[in-house]
Amino acid sequence: MKDLSIAEYQALAEFRRQIRRFVHFSEEQVRAQGLEPQQHQLLLAIKGLPKGVSATIGELAERLLLKHHSTVELVDRLERRGYVGRAASDEDHRQVIVRLTIAGARVLRGLSLTHHQELETAGPALAAALRRLMTRTRAA
Repeated sequence: MKDLSIAEYQALAEFRRQIRRFVHFSEEQVRAQGLEPQQHQLLLAIKGLPKGVSATIGELAERLLLKHHSTVELVDRLERRGYVGRAASDEDHRQVIVRLTIAGARVLRGLSLTHHQELETAGPALAAALRRLMTRTRAA
């Protein structure tokens, strides 16, 4: 197996640094709102689902890379805080759909605007790091 060049290691390290900077920013913003990062991710996953995809526990678990029972616990905690609710699916009453409440949508909106603003500032460095990494990967 071929090794990477020093430039490729540097590009990969810079890309990881830029990702970590954004994740660190995100975690600080989320915790300042009294949430845990996975709670924020769940709220975002619900709101950001593609059209026609329902926010079932299974779908959310898959998107968050969590086990089913861990996702149930996450939903339980957010439900106790009033940020999500559960309802039977209109199509299949055995299936439970997780929905944002008004309070959940409000906190998600505030966090999303803050994250979007940060990406406007930090995004160019992240994109440049990815471009440099991809350029080196394609050239190799």
